[in-house]
Amino acid sequence: MNIRAMMKRTHEAFVLLFLALLSKATSVKPCPRPSPPQSDSSFCLSWRLAVETNTMRGWRTVPIQCFRYVETYMIGGQYERDIDFIVGQVLSYAIGIALSDDGMDAWILDVDDTCISNLFYYKSKRYGCDPFDSSGFKAWAMTGGCPAVPGMLGLFSKLVNSGFKVFMVTGRDEATLGQITTANLHDQGFVGYERLILRTPVYKGQSAVVYKSNVRRQLVEQGYRIWGNIGDQWTDLQGDCVGNRTFKLPNPMYFVP
Repeated sequence: MNIRAMMKRTHEAFVLLFLALLSKATSVKPCPRPSPPQSDSSFCLSWRLAVETNTMRGWRTVPIQCFRYVETYMIGGQYERDIDFIVGQVLSYAIGIALSDDGMDAWILDVDDTCISNLFYYKSKRYGCDPFDSSGFKAWAMTGGCPAVPGMLGLFSKLVNSGFKVFMVTGRDEATLGQITTANLHDQGFVGYERLILRTPVYKGQSAVVYKSNVRRQLVEQGYRIWGNIGDQWTDLQGDCVGNRTFKLPNPMYFVP
């Protein structure tokens, strides 16, 4: 074999060796980088988003690691800013409604944590980390000390003064909490609404959706046009005759089925 042939074969051998090494190198998968651990604040932000979008349903308590997160949200200013933003959306919608002269243009407002706030009570329950205590909540409600939800009194007054008939619809029991709720609303400045509707024995045992659907259906059958419906629970805004538009206020402290 001459020198030129040997050099050619040596070159071919080097090329094949190089290709083999390259193929092996490219076939090795890189080691995946581990995902960084999720912080409590990041988890709680995702949890609250799921709550407010109604992705999470039927939850009983706030996750214990979210105690400080919910506390900061409720009393650190963001809750009030979110309410103000939603109130602005409601007013932008309401001012565009041409009211009839028959007095049958209506709005539905929930009461607890929509018009008057239970924040002071839920502070003692670690902002929802502790299970709901019906007797404890009843004792709190009986004090009649619920303050107005920031921004909602102003919205309520504008709706009434614009000519809407405002109906306050609550799951509170009429027999035990009717008078104290009426007085509490009055003391906070909620004056001029058409009617306060509370749960009577007729609605005993009904879910919030069924109960409030029945109330709204009766109003529609009486000839009222429900232009808007505001509540802090998705169950305030579901079911029949919910109105032309619904507006959900934030509430990461509890869920009403």
